[in-house]
Amino acid sequence: MLQTHIEQTWLEVDGLRIHCFVAGQSGSPVILLHGGGMDSASISWGAEIGPLSVHHRVFAPDLPGYGESDKPAVEYTLDYYARFLDHLLDVLHLDKASLVGLSLGGGIALSFTLNYPARVDRLVLVDTYGIQDKVAWHRSSYLFIHIPYLQELSYQLLGSSRGMLRWGLLAGGTVHNAQHLSRELIDEVYRQVHTPSRGKAFTSTQKNDMTWHGLRSDMTSRLHEITVPTLLVHGAQDRAVPVSYAQKAHALIKNSELVILQDCGHWAQREKPEEFHQVVSTFL
Repeated sequence: MLQTHIEQTWLEVDGLRIHCFVAGQSGSPVILLHGGGMDSASISWGAEIGPLSVHHRVFAPDLPGYGESDKPAVEYTLDYYARFLDHLLDVLHLDKASLVGLSLGGGIALSFTLNYPARVDRLVLVDTYGIQDKVAWHRSSYLFIHIPYLQELSYQLLGSSRGMLRWGLLAGGTVHNAQHLSRELIDEVYRQVHTPSRGKAFTSTQKNDMTWHGLRSDMTSRLHEITVPTLLVHGAQDRAVPVSYAQKAHALIKNSELVILQDCGHWAQREKPEEFHQVVSTFL
């Protein structure tokens, strides 16, 4: 598959030093937004930046609180990230762009589209956050998030060995098929687990978002407002965001398409990279 050269650069956005992958010399701009937890631009989009940049100018930032970007002591909410994205487009001198968001990144892209519709060309939501009212085992998850140090203990457990991390990615449904877990991907996530700030930004997001009764981030009631062309890509075996939520979102977003990738969990773009690229590049 043809690819172009991928560069790494640093941007200043809202006084923060933001690490960003940049590729492609021509074509419409595309912003890739990674997921939460132990994610980063490289982990989410390492296999897609190059191929997409053949026909597009591609920007894949590490969001504030993640990867190599600054990690300010703020409340990391979808509103915070939507404002950040608005300012990022200004820094990149882009009036509008297509957005491709995975999980939390999808929730950010959804929030941004609803609040800044004139700045979005096309929208791609991958196993997206923001379309469900509750998570699995919701009240148990609420207690887990809000009991001090429990999440830190879970990161310590996952980081105890590559074998334990591999088990965690499969058991949690992040990846469905063990054959899709390359040694390189496990190594990259393992390095993230061992960074000092691991999980702190996402813990902040979850604490702000998760109430005893549901999720504040549920934008289902506003999906009918979206008018930009929208593609939903979802792993058939995603347990974090079951495919039924994507089907409901597809029904509510007027100008939308839904593609369900079989034998995939929550990281459809990493489990089926070639199929994913074909579907997304055709849509864009």
